[in-house]
Amino acid sequence: MVSPYLPRLKRLFSNEKEAKLHCWHSEERVTDGKLRHVADSPQWRNIDKKYPEFGKEMRNIRFGLSSDGINHFWNISSCHSTWPVLLCIYNLPPWLCMKRKYIMMSLLIQGPRQHGNDIDVYLSPLIDDLKTLWSLSVYVYDAYKKQHFQLQAMIFCTISNFPAYGNLSGYKKKGKKACPVCEDQTSSIWLTNSKKIIYMGHRRFLPKGHRFRKKTIEFDESIEIRTMRKRFDAFSRVASLNVVLGKRFRVDKNALWKRKTLSRCYAYRKNVCESLIYLLLEMKQKIKEVNVRKDMAEMGIREDLAPEQSANGVYLPPACYTTSNEEKLKFCQCLHDIKVPSTYSANIKRFVSMKDCKLFGMNSHDCHVVDVEDLDQWEKDVYVTLCELEMHFPPSFFDIIVHLISDIVREIKACGPVFLRYMYPFERYMGILKGYVRNRNRPEGSIVEGYTCEEVIEFCQGYMKDVESVGVPKTRHSGRFEGKGGVGCKINMPTYEVLQVARNACFSGLVINLKYPGKEKMWYINNHNKEFSSWLEKKVVETDVDETVKRLGRGPDCRVKSYQGYDIHGYTFYTKDQDKKSTMQNSGVTMIASTTEFDRRDHDTLIRIAKDSYYGVIHKIWELNYYDFVIPMFKCKWVNNRTGVQVNKDGFTLVNLSSNGYVSEPFVLAKHVT
Repeated sequence: MVSPYLPRLKRLFSNEKEAKLHCWHSEERVTDGKLRHVADSPQWRNIDKKYPEFGKEMRNIRFGLSSDGINHFWNISSCHSTWPVLLCIYNLPPWLCMKRKYIMMSLLIQGPRQHGNDIDVYLSPLIDDLKTLWSLSVYVYDAYKKQHFQLQAMIFCTISNFPAYGNLSGYKKKGKKACPVCEDQTSSIWLTNSKKIIYMGHRRFLPKGHRFRKKTIEFDESIEIRTMRKRFDAFSRVASLNVVLGKRFRVDKNALWKRKTLSRCYAYRKNVCESLIYLLLEMKQKIKEVNVRKDMAEMGIREDLAPEQSANGVYLPPACYTTSNEEKLKFCQCLHDIKVPSTYSANIKRFVSMKDCKLFGMNSHDCHVVDVEDLDQWEKDVYVTLCELEMHFPPSFFDIIVHLISDIVREIKACGPVFLRYMYPFERYMGILKGYVRNRNRPEGSIVEGYTCEEVIEFCQGYMKDVESVGVPKTRHSGRFEGKGGVGCKINMPTYEVLQVARNACFSGLVINLKYPGKEKMWYINNHNKEFSSWLEKKVVETDVDETVKRLGRGPDCRVKSYQGYDIHGYTFYTKDQDKKSTMQNSGVTMIASTTEFDRRDHDTLIRIAKDSYYGVIHKIWELNYYDFVIPMFKCKWVNNRTGVQVNKDGFTLVNLSSNGYVSEPFVLAKHVT
């Protein structure tokens, strides 16, 4: 089933707001050398350089293409497979690229069976449209620029999980040469006992003089002299390939490419966290572990761990990755009890079974953290880490998914941030498509009908005021950026002294420009909080100033609103008491503040003004009411930086929250903390 996307592109450009968004990558994107968007990637620049006419027109579309099989019948039937072909638009801002509204279903390949090489037949209408957009272009009206122009488009990259990678690219993703990057130089071994192929030999990615290359006992009893595979052009591999569509057609047994690829594919790498947990918690049958140990003995790796046969059965000597029941319990208890800030990650507690000491149902996006800075060093660290895992973990751990991690940094360098090229948004959208099914006898027809109805509704909503879009849901912080109280609202009457301390915190950073003969600079700093509010109160009476300054000078209402939760600047904060009731941990705060240091002997001599990070826990959340406006304040218990904060050898900051410091300055403006 074909769902034409050309008319939809025309409808997007006919809306002024939507048309402006398609120019974001050229007009509003920050170009400071950092990698925030695929437009910051070398591949984007190379396309502009190779095809200058295409790159000159900023409205030309660059698509991301994704496809995978879905089963509409959930657990009722496991053999039905329908393949939606989805397109996302990379011209948009990064926070909109993967939103439901801007993901287009260009094709729906009907089930119930998978189509093998025949998938190219079903993709032909899409390819024909893309060729039209590339070579002939399409005449489109731009409501933002108030002009007609010739629109062109291209596929920037494809996105898929690894099994679907082979279907889209034509590469033979199984067997000894399963890695599409290493290709014919893939290092693989067949394990006779475990009955699987593993992919090791990661020392070849290291520099020639690296110490791991000469180690023998820790690896496979050999010195590594191989080097990393040089880059190659995948299109040259299939240029002379004669392809016959259909499942009965068989290519040469030794051929790595089954057919001509439609576009360069970049596979999404599933996180190896699940494999690590599976190994450490020994979530597999003992017979499999026995086979793993036998394979290690046959390979001459860590022979002291070989299984020992006795009258009582088979004894497996403990390995470095073997965990005791007590250690498993501690690990699962830590994950079960851990609390993280809102939106930091999924609620890990839901996946932990304390009864069995196991983890269930974790998805790749539940443990996906990627730092795109300092990529060169990160690439080296990935290679070293894989080698260190080879030194300690059993060979059966190194399946193709673990091996593919070696290429993830190069993909980021070439095509941009991972979050704009991973499979999770498309998997979530495919779940929405499955929800459209009402007639189980005609599931594809139900999907097309539901998709078309939503597209019509979205188009109409674009011309209505104050109507929320279906495909771009409002965030939980929408309308709360400047601050809005949440749970536990109460009215309190604090003492005058405490209210003054909170009021003085509003004037932090301001210095009284008055002269006191004989007073040192340090005296001015220390007496600022004591004198500024009273000075300002008198000054606003004597001087004609702005109404806001007058309100500040007169002071807040003696009645204070207190909350247990507060949203501001895209963050959610809780008090310590509210944290105890919640599955999240939102009471911790960090603030960067300036610190002034004077000479101990001469208090007029300023040694330095430094910016330091301060850490604390929120105990109270107040709103000071100045009648025309309110100022949110946090009362915190601050950690003494000298005794309660340290950085360990790995660069992590450790904070002892039981430490208590800076008691005289508990209040801070809510907008100053994160």
